[in-house]
Amino acid sequence: MDATRFTESDNGVLGPQICDAALLRRTVRGEVVAPGDVAYDQARKVWNGMVDRHPAAIVYCAGPDDVAAAVNFARSHSLLVAVRAGGHNIGGSSVCNDGLVIDLSRMKQIEVDPNKRTARAQAGLNLGEFDAATQAYGLATTMGVNADTGIAGLTLGGGFGKLGRKYGLSCDNLVSAEVVTADGRLLHTSAAEHSDLFWAIRGGGGNFGIVTSFEYRLFPVGPVLLAGSIAYPYERAHDAMRFYQAFASTAADELSLDAALATTPSGERVFSISACYIGPIDEGERILKPLRGYGAPIQDQIAPRSYVEIQSAGDAIFPRGRRYYWKAQFLRELSKAAIDTLLNGYATAPAESLLVLQHVGGAIARIPVDATPYANRDALYDCFPIAIWDDPGEDAMRIRWARELWDAMRPFSTGGVYANNLGEEGMERIEAAYGENYVRLLALKNKYDPTNFFRLNQNIAPTAQTTRGRAD
Repeated sequence: MDATRFTESDNGVLGPQICDAALLRRTVRGEVVAPGDVAYDQARKVWNGMVDRHPAAIVYCAGPDDVAAAVNFARSHSLLVAVRAGGHNIGGSSVCNDGLVIDLSRMKQIEVDPNKRTARAQAGLNLGEFDAATQAYGLATTMGVNADTGIAGLTLGGGFGKLGRKYGLSCDNLVSAEVVTADGRLLHTSAAEHSDLFWAIRGGGGNFGIVTSFEYRLFPVGPVLLAGSIAYPYERAHDAMRFYQAFASTAADELSLDAALATTPSGERVFSISACYIGPIDEGERILKPLRGYGAPIQDQIAPRSYVEIQSAGDAIFPRGRRYYWKAQFLRELSKAAIDTLLNGYATAPAESLLVLQHVGGAIARIPVDATPYANRDALYDCFPIAIWDDPGEDAMRIRWARELWDAMRPFSTGGVYANNLGEEGMERIEAAYGENYVRLLALKNKYDPTNFFRLNQNIAPTAQTTRGRAD
């Protein structure tokens, strides 16, 4: 995380930027927070405590018209722009030094149509708020694993979640969206309107505009599902991981099986499997019987739980303000050598660190690669070490551990990466996220954002800028 205070102007030249906060306040209906305001230090914070940046102003948009006005203001004043909804990005790209933060977090309207099984939601909602609104009708769609995550960034990058193996990614269930483009237009996008832009935002990140609202397809889910975790002692982790590989690789679409190497509050290392069955409880009991009957677990917390509770189960592990670092890659399988590598690497993990295996595949894998920008549909697991800590003096040590374990796992990787798990890792990794879809995304970036106005993201630099940069 680079906290160096410099900015980049719209023409790519480094230099100071000036934001007239008084003029901006007269331009928008929402609140504007600037340096010197009482609320400023709190307003500039994001989820990852490693990120410490000082924007020239933060505008809390009251609606789509404010978003368009903020875009026009930033463009006319050559301001660097960061877009923030949930602020949950690992790299902290939703806040910048000296530029303008366009914040959507107060735009929280949601309309659920239980007959059509759709929900139209503004971009400021987090997934906990979204899930609560849709579960009131016994409906849901794929939405992340942490209630504090914003639906906007999650969907724009693809969108993993407990329902993904049954119903596809968040972006796969997007029906339409309202988008403010770099030239300040508000466009309604769908398969029938501005279909190229609609394709791009379903996994292509924030490269093409600011989505102010999303319309999702919903499915009957819950309200109670069979879910929870089962844990094994570290000395039996190798065998348990081999069992997990076999069980997960043949799992029905209704079954989501995430796993982790973790440390208990008492300091004991364990291997944990988190199961969630999207279907009747009795059917789930039958499906999960081999898992619950395997070995001698030290803990079995699988039980009927509300879907909303399941969705917020990890919140205590990832509170706002702690320091986080991770680096991810996709795997198609967990071979014996890969398991040995993971266990060896986690044996030296600092306290509170995790090694996560997120179970994908299922319905996700059956959608054509070119249907959306999300290209890594052949993976079965997303694998990433997560460092969690509080002391800035431990930054180097914590980051080094995560990077070294990620490097050790590279021989077992597909080479792909989930865009939402990218930090500041360079162009090669961004291309790895989009695979064969990158060329099409580049063409659309050239069309909708040729000056790279929206650049603080998993950035696809337009051809004109890339060419200019090479010439310089």
